[in-house]
Amino acid sequence: MKAKRVFLGLLALLGGLGGAEGLGDPMGGLERGAEVLLRLFTEEVREEAFAPGFLAQVPAAQVAAIVAQLKANLGELKGVQPLDPERYLLELERGYVPARISLDREGRIAGLFFEPPIAKLGSLEEALEAFRALPGRVGLWVERDGRPVLALEEDTPLAVASAFKLLVLAALREEVEAGRRAWDEVVRLEEAWKSLPSGLLQSWPEGSPLTLHTLAALMISLSDNTATDALIALLGRERLEALSPRNRPFLTTREAFGLAARGNRDLLAAFRDGDLEAKRQALEALRARGLPSVTDLPLDPGDWPPEADWRFTPRELCRWMAKVADLPLMGINPGVAAFGWDRVAYKGGSRPGVLSLVHSLSRGDNRYCVAFVWNGEEVDELKAFTLYGGLLDLLP
Repeated sequence: MKAKRVFLGLLALLGGLGGAEGLGDPMGGLERGAEVLLRLFTEEVREEAFAPGFLAQVPAAQVAAIVAQLKANLGELKGVQPLDPERYLLELERGYVPARISLDREGRIAGLFFEPPIAKLGSLEEALEAFRALPGRVGLWVERDGRPVLALEEDTPLAVASAFKLLVLAALREEVEAGRRAWDEVVRLEEAWKSLPSGLLQSWPEGSPLTLHTLAALMISLSDNTATDALIALLGRERLEALSPRNRPFLTTREAFGLAARGNRDLLAAFRDGDLEAKRQALEALRARGLPSVTDLPLDPGDWPPEADWRFTPRELCRWMAKVADLPLMGINPGVAAFGWDRVAYKGGSRPGVLSLVHSLSRGDNRYCVAFVWNGEEVDELKAFTLYGGLLDLLP
């Protein structure tokens, strides 16, 4: 385990860092912080261990549930190692969990932050077998400097959720480099572009001025669906279909939500059974019905129609990542990337039954791309992040 290469991404943020009680030593001293974390994982979680301001935001039962989930996945706690004055590394039987903790003057927990866990994996071969053992459909592609390192169903098209936005960004970059568009070009937000979250722009007023760079940055860093649909409209559906013929008609996120909505099953059937022209007509009818409600979307992975997604192979995801990885905006959100890399580019995606994670990681003269896609009714994000973190930690 490379202790300094721990993850930046968020698993759980519990409570604030202070309040009316105030803080003593910001971490209550290294020994006190380690002792409290040790008790949290080895004793019953009690309300009196937490500051009132913390409990006002998060009940002790929720903390207990998260601790229980971590232990169920990684085993019992073996020790707590300080990483620096603000961070600790929890070693469990089958993995590691980076954590931050702050204590008030009475030694109660005022803030608690768990980062994505890291599985203990002895080798790349062991990592591959762990991914192979996951239920459902799993694709994995790891390359170094363009040469294969690990492969599992690397050429199998799978649903990737928001990872498809890598292709949209690549198409935009081509337009900019050809002189047909410019990063600082300003467009005004149209109501027809508005989609459902994730993102911010769905709540912005119509006519808001936005540069193409702003749209691209929001699409990648926050996975803003409205920004994505704006770029699809500006680039043109046909442009994207030419780049990915498998995904014809190339859906906007608004259309994908419309196909998934329970109230549109008649149009979903027409889309599913029709030829390309019939599919396009079904999408026109969807747009006429307007944006569906979030509450009309299925939460059960088995109820989400496979047509309401974009399909790419893990190898293709790395190909599109390679076309945009050097753009500075790709590092705004580093995802679950490890420390110790000179450059990090990231895009992920998720919806019920689908998880995708794609990284470009550079250190010295070596450049890696890692693309992981998991489809199925038993997709477990905690387990996925744990294995993925362990894989990244093995890369030399």
